[in-house]
Amino acid sequence: MTDAPSTPLPGGTWRLGDTTVTRFGYGAMQLAGPGVLGPPADRPGARAVLRAAVDAGITHIDTSAAYGPRITNELIREALHPYPESLVIATKVGADRDATGGWPPARRPEDVRRQVHENLDTLGVDRLDLVNMRMGDASGTRPESLAEPLGTLAELQQQGLIRHLGVSNVTDEQLTEARRVAPIVCVQNMYNLAHRHDDALIDRLAVDGIAYVPFFPLGGFSPLQSRALTTVAGRHGASSLAVALAWLLQRSPNILLIPGTYSTTHLRENITGAGVQLNAQDLAELDGISDEPPAAT
Repeated sequence: MTDAPSTPLPGGTWRLGDTTVTRFGYGAMQLAGPGVLGPPADRPGARAVLRAAVDAGITHIDTSAAYGPRITNELIREALHPYPESLVIATKVGADRDATGGWPPARRPEDVRRQVHENLDTLGVDRLDLVNMRMGDASGTRPESLAEPLGTLAELQQQGLIRHLGVSNVTDEQLTEARRVAPIVCVQNMYNLAHRHDDALIDRLAVDGIAYVPFFPLGGFSPLQSRALTTVAGRHGASSLAVALAWLLQRSPNILLIPGTYSTTHLRENITGAGVQLNAQDLAELDGISDEPPAAT
């Protein structure tokens, strides 16, 4: 790994708790096999992508022991351990994997403790930088209390096993509940140009100095929405994905990106694309996308 990137990453940095991370990060989920199960077809290539991410200056990597399961954490350890002091590895708990590839909830205190120790063991660390408590399920949020599972994480934090806590796939009400249990440094929810239900939440979090990490940055677009995105991208000679990532970085300073890829070429394209500077006309056209009906699911 090189000592410093040749060019700055788009978006600059954000203060995540007591540390600073690049707003452009990397999501390791795609490094596992199909369906996020089993090893990748090219294990050396997966390690190369992780090293390329750090060489590019990325200091925020998102993972979970449920990916694989355990595979992405093992790859991160193989590629990057001992970790640079500047690197923050965020993981999450709250779901297991079953024999069919499903993600059954696992939020009992004993489940949460087990998952934390799985992450510690597979990443090869004594303390996790950031653990997100994942709620709901693959279809979205659910009206459920997170006090018990998050309380278990808070206990492990007090024991020195976790540095910072976050929440994922949560509603406004659940976030309010979470902040009564423990300090929260980030929220990881589904959000993109076409799905902007968290607009007000993002703005409130920015005021409070809390990061917002969107997953599913490009998906669920109707044909009309995709056409509008393509039009703006064409003016910049960029891809639709590039514009979607650039829009997120320009949407609010507390938004941290974690796009994933298993290709070093695609990683570089994501970094370059996210640096596209959108003008007032672009932003006006893109803001109209959320008013279009989303594609049926």
